[in-house]
Amino acid sequence: MLQAPPTGSQDQNGASRLLPLERFQGSLGQRVYQSLKHAILTLAFRPGDIIRKPEICDRLGVSRSPVADAVARLASDGLVDVVPQAGTFVTRLSMTDIREGAFIREAIEVAAAELVAPIIAEEQLRDLRRNVRLQEALVADGDAQGFMALDGQMHEMMLSFTGFPRLPQVSQTAWLSVHRARQLILPVEGRLQTTLDEHRAILAAFEARNPNAARLAVQHHLRQLLTYLQPLERAHPELFSPQGQS
Repeated sequence: MLQAPPTGSQDQNGASRLLPLERFQGSLGQRVYQSLKHAILTLAFRPGDIIRKPEICDRLGVSRSPVADAVARLASDGLVDVVPQAGTFVTRLSMTDIREGAFIREAIEVAAAELVAPIIAEEQLRDLRRNVRLQEALVADGDAQGFMALDGQMHEMMLSFTGFPRLPQVSQTAWLSVHRARQLILPVEGRLQTTLDEHRAILAAFEARNPNAARLAVQHHLRQLLTYLQPLERAHPELFSPQGQS
């Protein structure tokens, strides 16, 4: 049965789950931004939640200035809405944005799979196999967040194998809205195992150096997202923007 985490103004709990700044690199402002972004993408702050800056300052041990700067960047990313006289809220999920991001990601990754499959190096195959073996261990442990991290690494590797250095960043930017949505379907019973099986099929296509099989495996894998999200949108409309709004 599809279930989603409850929503509401749980900002205090969300702030308590912010990762400490020592986990990130860069300037103070960059680390505050990364901590908040991570919390939003992993649903520590959920769609519709209010972001209270004083609580974030207390949790991270910083002044209001870097938090305000981070919120401005998150607004530019489309991850928060700043409403005058009301506050700052985590943006609700938009099926329009999700479909667009999924379309861009599929176009890039399917083309990359076709390009890479016939020419993939043995060292690159070893890296993919190692990644999939680690995924298997995390699925066995039920570690959804660890699995998500390895999932992202696998997709980044496939794009990096093209030799085009900007592809991973382009794909990640398009995938922001989709990343949050994927967090909602991970608790669905059997989804981790099914995703692992899809990754195994992609790996097998690369091992066979078969571009057509790689194209189909990647395409099938990426298209599963909307299959799971559509019933979730119907069951939990409070997580989503009204149709036609982003």
